[in-house]
Amino acid sequence: MLFQSDKEKEPLTIEIHTEVDIVEARQKGRMFSNCLGFSTLDQARIITTISELSRNIYKYATAGKIIMEIIENQLEIGLKIVAVDKGPGIKNIQKAMESGYTTSGGLGVGLSGVKKLMDEFTISSQEDHGVNIQVIKWKKKK
Repeated sequence: MLFQSDKEKEPLTIEIHTEVDIVEARQKGRMFSNCLGFSTLDQARIITTISELSRNIYKYATAGKIIMEIIENQLEIGLKIVAVDKGPGIKNIQKAMESGYTTSGGLGVGLSGVKKLMDEFTISSQEDHGVNIQVIKWKKKK
């Protein structure tokens, strides 16, 4: 048994307002993924995802939150990460998901990169009402 009580499985929420909050979210993601026994490579994928999602909140919405939750089914255990903000939203999700697309002059690997790093990816956005992104990384139970 990985967790001794249901209390240890409760979702963890990190409010994102500053760059320090991004660091905290990354650290918590490292802790969760390590405790769940993810490989070093999958831990890096999870931390990169958290970094990208929290940085987007900080950069585009100025405030929001990252929620991490341990989930499981009969065969797998996973880490679900939800990024929520109340910022300006994404006008064209399809365009934003294209590899190489950027609105900030960056490399344009953001959301399309996150989708490739994780096993499940869903996004919803409404202009002027923010963005909600949910991703999951799964690992077979031993």
